[in-house]
Amino acid sequence: MWEKSPGFLVGSTTAPASLKPLRAAIYVRVSTADQNCDLQLRELHDYATQHEWPVVGVYQDVMSGAKAHRPALSTLMSDARAKRFDCLLVWKLDRFGRSLVDCLNHLRDLETNGVRFIAVTQGLDTDERNPVSRLLLHVLGAAAEFERSLILDRTRAGQKRY
Repeated sequence: MWEKSPGFLVGSTTAPASLKPLRAAIYVRVSTADQNCDLQLRELHDYATQHEWPVVGVYQDVMSGAKAHRPALSTLMSDARAKRFDCLLVWKLDRFGRSLVDCLNHLRDLETNGVRFIAVTQGLDTDERNPVSRLLLHVLGAAAEFERSLILDRTRAGQKRY
């Protein structure tokens, strides 16, 4: 049985405890092809390097976060179920998902599979035993969904006006 500590998986067996660095995965997303993920990738790789976590996968989508099917995210979630990584790094929560329900379902799936979720620039970390981090995750998820609703309302109003 493995028990998570801040930067390592600590084995608890009859043998002496062995340390194994967390295997990190990175998920980045931009909305359009004229944008790029360089800033996100650089900061996430730097974060993994600072914690001495090997990056075992980089998943990248170039599409709106509102899309129901994002190929890289689907592959990432499949790899999480297959236990290919221990920790998922994202730049911001809204890069991971805009729909509160969708985001929380993915977070629940990650947690069920023992995967730690970290939104690096927002200080959100599901491994922390601090209830404030969990509250902030829910509040930011709700804010992201609210923002998406406002964008849709403005888009519809503009189309109607046109």
